[in-house]
This record gives sequence, C-alpha cells and structure tokens, in this order.
Amino acid sequence: MDITSELFRGVRAHGSLFGSSTLSPPWSLHFVDGPPLTLCTVLTGAGWILPDGHPPERLGAHDTVVVRGPSTFTFVDDPATTVEPLVCSEECSTPEQGGTRHRLGWHEPGEDDAAGGRTTLVVGAYPLSSEISGRLLDSLPVVLRVPAGGDGDPVLDHLAAEVARDEPGQQVVLDRLLDWMLVCTLRTWLDGPGRRPPAWWSAQKDPVVGETLRLLHAEPATPWTVAALARRSGVSRSTLAKRFTELLGEPPLTYLTHWRITLAADLLIEEPSATVASIARTVGYTDPFAFSVAFRRVRGTTPSTYRRTTGAR
Repeated sequence: MDITSELFRGVRAHGSLFGSSTLSPPWSLHFVDGPPLTLCTVLTGAGWILPDGHPPERLGAHDTVVVRGPSTFTFVDDPATTVEPLVCSEECSTPEQGGTRHRLGWHEPGEDDAAGGRTTLVVGAYPLSSEISGRLLDSLPVVLRVPAGGDGDPVLDHLAAEVARDEPGQQVVLDRLLDWMLVCTLRTWLDGPGRRPPAWWSAQKDPVVGETLRLLHAEPATPWTVAALARRSGVSRSTLAKRFTELLGEPPLTYLTHWRITLAADLLIEEPSATVASIARTVGYTDPFAFSVAFRRVRGTTPSTYRRTTGAR
C-alpha cells in the first residue's frame, strides 16, 4: 500500500457526475454547490473557468482544471460575456433544464460538437468527507490546471465515447472514468515542473523513507519501533530517523500516531456500532485508555465526543 493509493481511497465518484453539456456561444454556467473537489474537462471546443476570487483559466480541448471547495466557479465562452449565468447544481441533470445534462445519458445524435464553435464540457463533483481524503485536499491549491497531452488524454477518449451513449450501467462507467481522470490529473500536476508538492508525495519516492511509509500504511496496527522499521528498510536507526524527519517534518513514530488517529477518526463515523475499544485495536492500540489519550492529544477531544459531534453534522 503506497501513501498515494491510501489517500485516494476515499476519492470515489458515486452518482455524483454533474454531467456533460454541449454549448453554443454565448454561454455562462454558474456552478453553485461548491463541493470539496470538482473536476472540469473540455472534450471539444474551448471556454474559460472563472473561479470565485481567482484569475480566469482558459480551457481548450482536453485541458482539465480541478477546483477545491468550498469555492464555486463559472464556465463561460468568454470572460467578457454579458449573457445571464445559468445556475447549475446537482439538480441540473436533464436536457429540459438546460444545464449540465449527462446523468440521464443525454446526447443529440449526429451532432458535431466541435462544429459551429460548440463546446462539450464534462464536470464531476466529489463529496469527500473522510479524514483520509482531507490530507489530500489540504495539499492542493484552490485551482489547479493540467493542459492536454498528459496521462489523462486516453481516459478522455473513453469518456467522450461513453458520453455519447445511453446504455444500462452508464453511471457506474462514468463514475469510474471520472475517478481515473482525477487520479491522472493530480499525478500529472504533482509531478509537473516548478511544483512544490506536499512532503508525502516527494518522500514516498525516497528509497529509504518510501519503504518506511509503505510499511506504516500497509500495517498501521503493527507495534512498530524505529529499530523494526529500520531493519525492514535496510538502514540504521539513526539514518532512518534523520532522513524521515528531514523529509516529513516529524519522526516515524509521530507520523504513525497521526496516521492511526486519522484512520480511527474515519472509523468512528463510518462504523457507528463499533466500540471505541474495537477501533483502538484496529488501529494498533491494545489499551483503549492509551488510544483515548493519543486521540485527545492529536484532535483536542475524546473519541466519543468526536463521534457524537462529527457524526451529527
């Protein structure tokens, strides 16, 4: 288990695809829901993303932008357009409503989307709520753009073909394609020239620290010591401790504590019938009291209080 796969674990579209709109200028679509993460990609044509409080971003064919909530945005044919914005939310999903449309498999047979200046936009939203996903969100800017020509281009070919269909099971296919596109987009952006990626992204590629991270994420409940981690990673204790702290900003066992508490926070909400003691054992604490002390030190509240207050939101 690598850390990137673990952080992406909670990033799953599930019937949350806003849709595909084929637009003839002038147009202005205002997306108002502001979910934690929204992916916008242009299949054909071009347009402009106007994120609230951020500079405009032009999108051509196969360009993609990711907007981190709660920011909302507008998609227009031209930043100077004076056309009245059409408000789009999760309910804008049928042709009759004129907004983002593809939840019901809408398509105009025989229409050449690229002709006459028409633009086809695909927008997908992710209602992320897990603590694990929060680590990923916290590492992203409010708006990131990836130009055409990256790893996601083959996915867009599949996406364009599926958008033009109306088949049973289509929503599942679109959701998975959207997940694939999002992962490709974020990987391309994180590895892009001039980026300052989060520490966990760079550290996992280090031959020493990367192996240690894989161990911690694959076996978080193991009673790890620095000596055991160093032995499994093939280095001395001092080398591991120094290198890990340099790249991650904290010692290995401190990192492990924070990761265990992150896992536990999700389990407290996702498994309401599980006892605090059972969750403590799942993440590596044999003593529920020691788990509660660690949880309070990291989160500022007890596991029971966290479950009660967070689960009620």
